[in-house]
Amino acid sequence: MIRSTFLIVLTGLALPALYGQDPLSTEAKQAWTRTKGNVLGAAQKMPESDYAFKPAPESQSFRDLVAHTADSAMGACSGYSGERKNAGAAQLQSKAELVAALTTAMEECDKAYGSLTDAKATEMIAGRGGQRSRLGVLYGNTIHIEHEYAQMAVQLRLKGQVPPSSEGRGGPATKKQ
Repeated sequence: MIRSTFLIVLTGLALPALYGQDPLSTEAKQAWTRTKGNVLGAAQKMPESDYAFKPAPESQSFRDLVAHTADSAMGACSGYSGERKNAGAAQLQSKAELVAALTTAMEECDKAYGSLTDAKATEMIAGRGGQRSRLGVLYGNTIHIEHEYAQMAVQLRLKGQVPPSSEGRGGPATKKQ
């Protein structure tokens, strides 16, 4: 029992040393940075001619996924900062316009994640479905955008492209079809 308590205390003391003074917000920012890179990479990688691609008639097209991701990220991250905005991506058609809208939304998210500290993490703000913690809003955003990226990755694979999260890993699963 004493040994277990000692290990728990030691672990609690080690986290700030590993992540600085803000371990929760640091992990949230790291997850966001990875997710943002994958989503932007996927949007840039898919050829414009395949933006209309749907794996099944009832599925979203790749264009729709990029537009939804831009609008969703902009809404969540601008809402975090107190003014809910829309990227307007749902009305856009060209790859260049959609990538630009997605980039703008990701920049808005960078501001939100950049302002997060562990001291602010438990502050309650208006979020989807009511009051949420600042950390909860941003983790919810990352999880949702990861879900969208997963669909993008499948569509990239179906079009013979290697998703950004799989690049450089070697082996047959990462070779262009």
